[in-house]
Amino acid sequence: MKDLRVVLADDDVLLREGLASLLQRSGLAVVGQAGDAVQLLEVVRREEPELVVVDIRMPPDQATEGLEAARTIRRDFPGMGILVLSAHVEVEHAMELLADGRRIGYLLKSRVGDVQEFLEALERIAKGGSVVDPALVQELVSARRRADPLAVLSEREREVLALMAEGRSNAGIARRLWVTEGTVEKHVRSILSKLGLPETDDDHRRVRAVITFLEAR
Repeated sequence: MKDLRVVLADDDVLLREGLASLLQRSGLAVVGQAGDAVQLLEVVRREEPELVVVDIRMPPDQATEGLEAARTIRRDFPGMGILVLSAHVEVEHAMELLADGRRIGYLLKSRVGDVQEFLEALERIAKGGSVVDPALVQELVSARRRADPLAVLSEREREVLALMAEGRSNAGIARRLWVTEGTVEKHVRSILSKLGLPETDDDHRRVRAVITFLEAR
């Protein structure tokens, strides 16, 4: 992840400068900063970074300007990674953002305090994965629809799928659950089979399983 080119967008100057300092100390290249959505789009078009970190709510209205800018970036630069930061769990906005499941992330700002976890999230997005804040996962779990498409899964399989939704690798899930990586692989195969996701030549099945999990709210 060294030398990964990043643009930061947040109207909180102290937070933005703090993030820039953290990323630069970690070997990333902060090639631009923005305090509003218009400036963000200008910087992104000029610098074409590999990754953008943006707040959902930005000037002038502190509504969804950051989210709308993220949509524009995804449309114009589909290969660019985007991590959206939010002060609160906003399920509807997060679901819309995460719909395509690739190089995308949603984290609460409070999560930035865990430096290692934040850097790992950036790395997962840069490598083509998705990152979902555990608080959002919990919100979706507690608000599952009555017709639950995950009803076919065992309790342990649900735990594994929830960790998959957070963007964790099989090795990371194994460490969290105190089981072997081989055991996690068996659970993942079972989850994909039970959810009726056909065999493919890439990792889209895993992404689709996560989307199924996120939509089951």
